[in-house]
Parts: sequence; C-alpha cells; structure tokens
Amino acid sequence: MTAKGIVDIRATAHHGRDRRAQEAERLATKRRLFLILNGKSAPREDVRLAVARVRDAGHEVLVRVTYEPQDVARFVGEALCAQPRPDVIVAGGGDGTLNQVVAALLAADAGPDDVAVGVLPLGTANDFAAGLALPAEDPAAALAICAEGEIRTIDAARVNERVFINLATGGTVTQITREADPRAKRLLGGAAYLVAGASHIGRLSPSKARFSADGFSWEGDFLAMAIGNGRLAGGGVALCPEARLDDGLLDLSLFPQPDADHVLGLLSRMLSETEAPLESYAETARFSSLTVESDAQLSLNLDGEPMSADRLKVEVLPGAIRFVTGAAPEGLLT
Repeated sequence: MTAKGIVDIRATAHHGRDRRAQEAERLATKRRLFLILNGKSAPREDVRLAVARVRDAGHEVLVRVTYEPQDVARFVGEALCAQPRPDVIVAGGGDGTLNQVVAALLAADAGPDDVAVGVLPLGTANDFAAGLALPAEDPAAALAICAEGEIRTIDAARVNERVFINLATGGTVTQITREADPRAKRLLGGAAYLVAGASHIGRLSPSKARFSADGFSWEGDFLAMAIGNGRLAGGGVALCPEARLDDGLLDLSLFPQPDADHVLGLLSRMLSETEAPLESYAETARFSSLTVESDAQLSLNLDGEPMSADRLKVEVLPGAIRFVTGAAPEGLLT
C-alpha cells in the first residue's frame, strides 16, 4: 500500500471517530425544555405522549399552558428568571405562538446566548416549521428535535415596533387569510385559504404604496407583498423562495396588480401549495432596511399576527435568536 493510501485510511478513521464522538456528546447532553403550550392544543393526546417520550429520554420538560393573550410574555419571563435557566423555550402552537415567544424574548432584552428557541408545530399552517422541514405531523419527533437538534443563530425582523421571525405579508392575500373560516382551516389546512380566495375574486381591490430601500424603489398598485426572513406563508406557499434565515438580510416579493386575465392565476398560485413559480409575477429586492408609505392603512400579517399602519419601517435584526433548526433544508441557512 502506498503512503498516500495509508494517510487516506488514517484520515477517514480519524474523521469517523470525530463524528462518533460528536454524536455521543450530543446524546449525552440532556436539555432543559420550557414548553409554552397554546391552550387549544393542551388536550391533545399526541402532545402528552410527546412530552412523556422526551422525558423518558432523560430530558427535563416543564410545561406551561396559555389561557390569556398575555400569558406567553409572562411565561417567557418566568423561564428567563428560572434557576437553572432552561436551555430551550419551546413554542407549542402555530406561527402566532412562535411569534409571541420570539417577541417576548426580544422585549426582555434576552440575548441570543441566554436561551434558545424551539418550535412544537401544532397550528394550521405551521409555515416556519415547514420551511425548516420539521415534522409537524409527528409531535414526538418535533419535540425530540427541540431536545437534541442542532442550535444555530438566526435573524429576526421588526416592522415599526412589532417583531416577526418568518414572513410579513400584506395586501389582498392578508385580507383573505384573515377571513378564512376557522372550521375550514381545521378541515382543509392551507387549502382553506384558496377556498377563501375564490370567494373574493369579484371584489379584489389592490393596495397602493411607495417602497424604498438601498438600490430599490417602486411605487404603484399591488395585490400582495411578502417580506421574508423565512420562505413560506399561507399554508406552505414559497412567497420568498430565496430567503435565508441567517444572512443579515430580508427578501421582498412584491406582486403588482395584474391585468384581469391573470388575477385568478396569480391568486391560485399564491394561496395553494403549487410548485408553479411566482417569480414571473413579482418585483423582488433584498435589503436590511425598507420603508413603505401609503395614503391608506395597509393590513399586514406578521407570522399570523395582524397589524395595520400607513407607514412601515422594516429592518432586519441580525443574529437575534438562537434556534433549534435541526437539519434544515439546503440553502435556508448559510
């Protein structure tokens, strides 16, 4: 055997030992999880089994169940004051619950080194979790990732005084997602938004605004806009397909008002989990700071949480959160 072959074998063996040592260290590390569980999901038997399974694996899981809107912030404060402090605060619910946890952490001036965030996806769309390819259909597997998955530092974002971690959407699509029948959402999931959209076809009205960022300026009528730290919204639609969670930038996808022949096609693509690309409809930009101005109130949806304003100051918050991402899809993280 040549000297090069011996070196290659030794290098391969050393690499294998390193990987085995890293895996053994990961399994030996037991995490303390602080699960903030949306009260609507508390009765679910699969959630109870997920908590029991993670506890059986040797991890500590403390559970708090929300009843009133302010409970999330109160429980985040409790977690930050706990001794010992939890390793991961887990948002058990939909995108709105996750938004509230992240907002409460940032409002408490908790730095990314203080505590990590994880998600147990239990909502209707679970868009942020879906973007990370987390197993929303298997709560036990999702909670196990919170206990054992890789933790990475990611960005968050702010619109005026409100925070989001996934996407901020606005325009007619936001109105449609607000008006989707909750019963249909439970039965149909993300497809409920398409059903709601079909009922709006005859009365769609565009929004009008001015957008300005470094190297980008646009003014006119638009049907929808999406500002993405993450990629998916509205039940799995890739509105910002090139966004990265840790690049210190946000992505804008702006959909100008199309002619009458293309309205239904655009709406159906935006409100269903189709593979058809949306880029041909969109104006796009990437920025760290964006200003949006309108003569009328603009309705927005921040990770499922509504807001409205006639002037929006949007900025990225680089490296604001440590998040249990698990094995995220290629390209979503740098």
